[in-house]
Amino acid sequence: MSQPAAPTALRFEHLPAPVIGTGTAAPRISWQVPAAADGYTQTAYEVEISRDGTQVFTVESPEQVLVSWPGEPLRSRESAQVRVRVRGDDWSDWSEPATVEAGLLTADDWTARFVSPRDNPYGSPAPLVAGATTLPDGIVKARLYATSHGVYIPELNGQRVGIEELAPGWTAYQYRLRYQTYDVTELVRPGENTLEFLLGNAWYRGRIGFKDQSQLYGNRLAILAQLEVTTADGQVHTFGSDDSWTSRESNVIADDLYDGQSTDLRRQPGEPAAVDVLDADLTLLVAPDGPPVRITDVLPAVTITTSPAGKTLVDFGQNLVGRVRLKVRGHAAGDEIVLRHAEVLEDGELGVRPLRTAKAIDSYILAGPDEVTLDSPLTFHGFRYAEVTGVDDLQRQDLEALVLGSDLHRTGWFESSNELLNQFHQNVVWGMRGNFLDVPTDCPQRDERLGWTGDIQVFSPSASFLYDTAGFLTNWLADLSAEQQKDGSVPFVVPDVLRNEAPATAAWGDAATIVPWVVYERSGDLGLLARQLPSMRAWVDKMADLAGGDLLWSGGFQFGDWLDPTAPPDNPFRAKADPDVLATAHLARSAEVVGKAAELVGQSDLAREYTELAARVRQAFAAEYTTDGGRVLSDAATIYALALQWALLPNESQRKRAGDRLADLVRTSGFRISTGFVGTPLVTDALADTGHPDLAYRLLLQTGCPSWLYAVTMGATTIWERWDSMLPDGSINPGQMTSFNHYALGAVADWMHRRVAGLAAAEPAYRTIDVRPLYTEQLTSASAKHLTPYGTASVAWARSDGQIKLIVTVPVGARAKVEVPGADEVVEVGHGTHTWTGADPYAQPTVLAADSTVRQLMDHEATWTALAAAAVESGFVGDDADLAGRLERYLDQSAAALIEAAGTRNPEAVHTALGALLNH
Repeated sequence: MSQPAAPTALRFEHLPAPVIGTGTAAPRISWQVPAAADGYTQTAYEVEISRDGTQVFTVESPEQVLVSWPGEPLRSRESAQVRVRVRGDDWSDWSEPATVEAGLLTADDWTARFVSPRDNPYGSPAPLVAGATTLPDGIVKARLYATSHGVYIPELNGQRVGIEELAPGWTAYQYRLRYQTYDVTELVRPGENTLEFLLGNAWYRGRIGFKDQSQLYGNRLAILAQLEVTTADGQVHTFGSDDSWTSRESNVIADDLYDGQSTDLRRQPGEPAAVDVLDADLTLLVAPDGPPVRITDVLPAVTITTSPAGKTLVDFGQNLVGRVRLKVRGHAAGDEIVLRHAEVLEDGELGVRPLRTAKAIDSYILAGPDEVTLDSPLTFHGFRYAEVTGVDDLQRQDLEALVLGSDLHRTGWFESSNELLNQFHQNVVWGMRGNFLDVPTDCPQRDERLGWTGDIQVFSPSASFLYDTAGFLTNWLADLSAEQQKDGSVPFVVPDVLRNEAPATAAWGDAATIVPWVVYERSGDLGLLARQLPSMRAWVDKMADLAGGDLLWSGGFQFGDWLDPTAPPDNPFRAKADPDVLATAHLARSAEVVGKAAELVGQSDLAREYTELAARVRQAFAAEYTTDGGRVLSDAATIYALALQWALLPNESQRKRAGDRLADLVRTSGFRISTGFVGTPLVTDALADTGHPDLAYRLLLQTGCPSWLYAVTMGATTIWERWDSMLPDGSINPGQMTSFNHYALGAVADWMHRRVAGLAAAEPAYRTIDVRPLYTEQLTSASAKHLTPYGTASVAWARSDGQIKLIVTVPVGARAKVEVPGADEVVEVGHGTHTWTGADPYAQPTVLAADSTVRQLMDHEATWTALAAAAVESGFVGDDADLAGRLERYLDQSAAALIEAAGTRNPEAVHTALGALLNH
């Protein structure tokens, strides 16, 4: 067909249409073209905007992602219908119309005021704040604009408004407070209408952080609500919260995110009392950039069992974030039901020690025997297991787990022929689902749940593949900029509830540069780079100031390679990687990113300044921390990964030898992981890019502890904070800081998408896709699919019958550069599905030569496995990692005797051969 299909999937900024309540007066527009003839290229597009009248704007351009709004900016409350069509040789049909409606764009648009219960100090029952108004006949449109200090649940005429949870969410409240816009046309009615809001403490007034803080943002809960109703005659009737509103106590007698919610169903709301109007700054109000928190899934109970102590335990089969909804009946008034939550069991009981001071308990006092559904919407927990007290005959059908999280659109999938690897990827997804709850938190269960900058810095590439995170991260980055200190220091957590003085630490502060860069690469949002550039520069300037004239950032506080598995459980700061080397490497990396960003937004002088700074830092790094032979100070896997991936080694000889040294470190660790938060996203790339892809796979597919798959073998359904959050004997790691839902170490998923499956972005927004799968004898197939801004892209490969088959799907508007299997060439293809077949280099098993070295023996997995098993059986070593470590100084020695002994699988022969080598 010469005519492309009509555009679909219209978006405004980073939100899919329809958009009600945008805070952007001139929202950028994106669309997809689902089908077009071979050779199609967009040459122009037209945007039709209908509001008071209809205008059509023609633009000669191939762009279709985040294109500029061509018309006059929207006014507050104004709604427009938008259609798009595109031209190749001929014009397509018009898209279906998409609605975009502005919210309240200025503080002057608000006539309502914040109102607060007059007598509701911290620790009081949750208040209900209400107001009533009379509306005329002929209602055609109604909007409710609302936000709060605390969280709110709105009702209009006794009906729940919207499906948002924990609104307005968590931002840096002293700088930015989001409001929500609801279409309530179907809920209003002529005559009297009542608005009522249940308010909860949550982040605003409840406990927050691990310093036993509460009331951090304020000591008064409050609601701001404005109802605007349009009638058929064009009049707008506005009703807002003011001093005529009233407040009364609800039956929620306590609520806290860490401790849970307590509800007394016997209590009736008290008599209405007066409210106070607060003098709040309405200029802080902003519309949301991303989706709200919602119930995204409902999971049934899997089993109900009795613990050794006689407790009733419910297993939902999945570590999740949310709360339990329970139906009960037949109880006497005054009976109490208690639900305790935990992620794991230890010795058959709830493992609550990792919660630290968080109680994670929901309780209910019942009013009588009638069936009632129990729910606690003012809190959330991280849990797989619930202990239920007070229900004698609990049935599985009576309870379910409500999964909470930001309602992000799923965009990425991965599968392989290895089921453990598939489960690991699923664990990454669930870890992200739980911790992307309005802010990217570290963990969802203990007395923390904070937006740690280091975690999202390393995980943002994986996150941006799995889900559409652009609006979510755009919001969080606005908070980061707002909370960044005047000297450029970046808080350890955003929103900043720790409030450290001059918080500056490598990898954590680098979220200021890396996260906006990742969002740009994956979504094409150049406007975000322009907005964040001052913040990005300020952080790099701070780093450079701390580094001083020699450009070596040394001394001072650093988290370092956090949770390196060699660090003691009680002291994660004692990582092998030298913190000064790590810090200086990050200065080079972030300076380079700022240089690139400045160039892209048209600031060439700044681009040169930061590009030159990056070059000088690299020179200083190489002179101070590297040897001509490719060694890097501290000789740690993380440091080699940084040096290799961030071009910190000045010549190819150094790079090769550094890559070889990294490979040896992997071998002598027994192919166990030896990196913490910082090195984990980079180590497999560093191995693959220096000619050791098979070792990258050995690392990825290892099941011994520590490794990515160890937790899977232990039954994990999310990513753990520590490589050994649970020890092999089933006990919880003795460290004071142990979480079983912590996405950072799942950052390797990005490598699985890009290199295992082979689906990578070569240009922003995947306009060009880089397809370079790393085939391996350890997998027979792998595939990935990603919903790019242009449409669905996918890569799938499979090995069978001596051949590799590669199938690549490219969306309209994008292209792909494909490394053809079995051929030394890269081809570029346009949209559509393309297939190649080539010879499988792993069709025949690799034969280990008799004159091989110990290093070559270790690389031959079958022989190494046999040798290690026999060595363990003979009592020579405790496990294969122990054997690998003992062979470290003998890698270049002849392995002939070991190969022969391994071939016999005779423990005594292996014992003798190893003894002869190690005592040589």
